[in-house]
Amino acid sequence: MKGLSQLVGRRDWMSDVRMKLLVGPLLILMILGMMIVPLPPFALDLLFTFNIALAIMVLMVSMFTQKPLDFAAFPAVLLFTTLLRLSLNVASTRVVLMEGHQGGASAGKVIEAFGAFLVGGNFAVGLVVFLILVIINFMVITKGAGRIAEVGARFTLDAMPGKQMAIDADLNAGLIGEEDAKKRRAEVAQEADFFGSMDGASKFVRGDAIAGLVIMVVNIIGGLMIGMLQHDMSFGAAGQTYMLLAIGDGLVAQIPALVISTAAGVTVSRVSTDTNEDIGQQMLSQLFVNPQVLILAAVVMGLLGMVPGMPNLVFLFFTALLAGLAWFLMRHKEKALVKEEIAAAPVPLQETPEASWEDVQLVDTLGLEVGHRLIPLVDSRQKGELLGRIKSVRKKFAQEVGFLPPVVHIRDNLELPPNAYVLSMKGAEIGRAEAQPGKWLAINPGQVSGELQGTHTQDPAFGLPAVWIDSNQREHAQVYGYTVVDASTVIATHLNHLLHRHSPEMLGRQEVQKLLDKMGDDQKALVEEVIPKAISLTVLQRILQNLLDEDVSIRDMRTILDTLAEYATQQKDPNELTALVRVSLGRAIVQQWFAGQETLNVMGLDAQLEQVLVQAMNGNGAMEPGLAETLMTQAQQALERHESSGEPPVLVVQHSLRAVLSRFLRRRLRHMSVLSQAEIPDDRTLRVTTIVGGR
Repeated sequence: MKGLSQLVGRRDWMSDVRMKLLVGPLLILMILGMMIVPLPPFALDLLFTFNIALAIMVLMVSMFTQKPLDFAAFPAVLLFTTLLRLSLNVASTRVVLMEGHQGGASAGKVIEAFGAFLVGGNFAVGLVVFLILVIINFMVITKGAGRIAEVGARFTLDAMPGKQMAIDADLNAGLIGEEDAKKRRAEVAQEADFFGSMDGASKFVRGDAIAGLVIMVVNIIGGLMIGMLQHDMSFGAAGQTYMLLAIGDGLVAQIPALVISTAAGVTVSRVSTDTNEDIGQQMLSQLFVNPQVLILAAVVMGLLGMVPGMPNLVFLFFTALLAGLAWFLMRHKEKALVKEEIAAAPVPLQETPEASWEDVQLVDTLGLEVGHRLIPLVDSRQKGELLGRIKSVRKKFAQEVGFLPPVVHIRDNLELPPNAYVLSMKGAEIGRAEAQPGKWLAINPGQVSGELQGTHTQDPAFGLPAVWIDSNQREHAQVYGYTVVDASTVIATHLNHLLHRHSPEMLGRQEVQKLLDKMGDDQKALVEEVIPKAISLTVLQRILQNLLDEDVSIRDMRTILDTLAEYATQQKDPNELTALVRVSLGRAIVQQWFAGQETLNVMGLDAQLEQVLVQAMNGNGAMEPGLAETLMTQAQQALERHESSGEPPVLVVQHSLRAVLSRFLRRRLRHMSVLSQAEIPDDRTLRVTTIVGGR
């Protein structure tokens, strides 16, 4: 029975899929069929009524969507509704011209109602109303919506590189995962496709308005000729009959067209907000939010209402309405302020208890102090985003580096400047900067095409030139090629950068023990062979700190322990053991800098300089001050040339020189990586493209 029910359910699902696949083709065939197959008046009534209902549904959907992509099918809907109206025009024209001499009801009750009831049976009035509707639709709504769609498509396409760079920056900073990045990239592409499609679809609506005008003229002229020549009607009788039918036919098509055009204008003119409001909520929340505006409007209406000859009652009614609404908003704001004051009221003083050991506060491993203007960013009650971003940073760090960083303890500090924040480790400051909530930081990655107005500063994480800009400049900054991020992202990225830089200090014995415990029962024998038989937990901690100090991930604990199990019985120096571990991790280290590349374009030492350094190391193990300064200068120049060609900042040297040069060069050139020739896998080709010390 269970198998039978599953089979029946699967058949129902497949039938639903087939029906959904057939809806589009069947609808198109039915619409095109209406242009060919004659329809009775009752069928026309049904279809005209359906067309009006469909237009109202489309308008309501566009009003309640919160962002354009929520109605991504709108361009296709525009095409279908335009084809439906044109098909109905063709079908109704056939009926009007063939059966119009029999009276108004011969073309259906809907056309008769629009031609007789709505315009009072006066074809002159109907003609004027129809022309006004066409002008409104064609010259105002459709033209404006088409222009907005055109500009939106161009700006969206121009802003795509900047948005993609912002997504990559969030991904690299650990603020989002790979799945979220894919989703956001897909949304950027869909947004560009949507506005591009709307730009083309708006031409359907404009063409429909022109076609409606032409069809009505053809109906009038054709009706007059058929009435007088074929049915021996007088000019007045033919004009009265056929013109009313033609006007009714035009009105019953133009009113839904006007509604659809309005829906198109609403969709493309919507501006997305952080609160995810539909267009009605945006209008109410932004029009009726300031009591002063309503009071001034009430004063103006009251003055106009007292002018002799004006409709005083109407103007004074709206004066009272606006004044009452302003009073209601002011009372509502006063109540909100009272609630805030009550919530912020100080707690009554109590007798101070005696000091105890509970009052002793240990130093937090990681801390974040913020000025008072940054408090909303870390307050969950005010929907602060920084807390969630910090959690994402810690998760990303753990996945990339190989251990979980400590929890970041956040507190406010009124002694700091309002927009300042301080990052500390073990009670000591490791980073300080300022962020401006409500604004966006436009970071110059080096290739921008325009200047921005705002507060010039530097990106706190990487020191790149940047500008704090208002929200209305965000799209322009992305078009110019800036990477645009909000204040929470700035702080989180700064934190992520400092976590990587100070990762050796965060790795304590407790974290090392948790790493060993995480290896589980499968690796228990390997762990016991190394700790404590071969080396102590302290020596292992030092080795892991050495790796982290040079940005080497410690996720591959099995390889690290395997290497130590092999060499730790013969070698006890942590620095020498670190060098041996690096050779075992060589493939991962190279993968970090040259992912997917078989040929490694690296920097190398000049042969003469390398010989001098080898002799210096073999002598007293130290470099002369003059040689050290020369080496640092030449390395910095070579690094600039190497990075300008787009290559990773990697220097490959002899194994005996690697540790000393790495410690020396990374004092000033922090992002440079020094690799040993022994760390390069055999299946990779090494090519030295930049020489340090060469002429």
